[in-house]
Amino acid sequence: MGSLLEQWLKNLSWTQSLLSAIDIGLVLVLTYMVLIIIGERRTLWMVRGLIVLMLAAALSSTLNLKLLSFVLEKLVIGSAVAMAFILQAEFRRFLEQLGRGEIVQLFKPAHAAIPKPDSVIDEIVDAVKELSQNRTGALLILETNRPIDERDFSVPGVRINAEVSKELLQTIFQTTTLLHDGAVLIRGSRVVAAGVILPISERTASRQLGTRHRAAMGITERVENCLCVVVSEETGSISLAERGTLNRPLTSSKLRELLRDRFSQSVEREAVAPQLRSLGRQLSTQLKTLFLRLIRLSSSASREKK
Repeated sequence: MGSLLEQWLKNLSWTQSLLSAIDIGLVLVLTYMVLIIIGERRTLWMVRGLIVLMLAAALSSTLNLKLLSFVLEKLVIGSAVAMAFILQAEFRRFLEQLGRGEIVQLFKPAHAAIPKPDSVIDEIVDAVKELSQNRTGALLILETNRPIDERDFSVPGVRINAEVSKELLQTIFQTTTLLHDGAVLIRGSRVVAAGVILPISERTASRQLGTRHRAAMGITERVENCLCVVVSEETGSISLAERGTLNRPLTSSKLRELLRDRFSQSVEREAVAPQLRSLGRQLSTQLKTLFLRLIRLSSSASREKK
């Protein structure tokens, strides 16, 4: 009877160890997925702060520090709600991929940011300046990270695949051309497409804003990895749309400053990706080592039974 009880206790302890290892492994995998989805240095500090709070709450609960545990648990809940608002675009992408069954894609970092050289930004700003002075309406989409899914467009437009130049952009938006009534998609240093039709924002906006401004708000509401530059046909004013918000009116020098600032942040995001890949390799190595140890423990336990 005693030997049976000892074997049962050993099996129980081994099962608890296995479940604990699986629990820890799943938490590490979930943490890695969150870091991959966010992938921005400034936001990573927020995630690390939340993880520290969670660990402190778990430790205080284990040590039976009731008041401290209560306070930390409320802080964790409040921080999680705040991050859900701040990172709503990232969480939306996570839920969309999960709903589509793209589980493998969740473990892959987003495509590295394509930094805009100063020369490309200068070409864009010079073209916008000329269009603004001539009061020629224009709408440009600038990708800041991974490529935009064409399903987010109402109409994908016409493929061009040409180098960005002031002359090309000015020519496309002339009212005598067939592609002027739409947006130009710019990826890196190339004009990918023209005549792109964008979804219109349903948000209540000023009556002074035309279709181009509402389209810029609409696409930046739906897609977080892009900026839209708008030139008003009526007034020639320059606007920059980001995350559904319009920054207007802008001078050409202010537009150049904002674009350089946004794309320098994209380069910073790119620098984080190797660190995340290194973290993923370390996690996979540690999980593999832990799994092998558990297999050895199970084999030794079975030998003892014999």
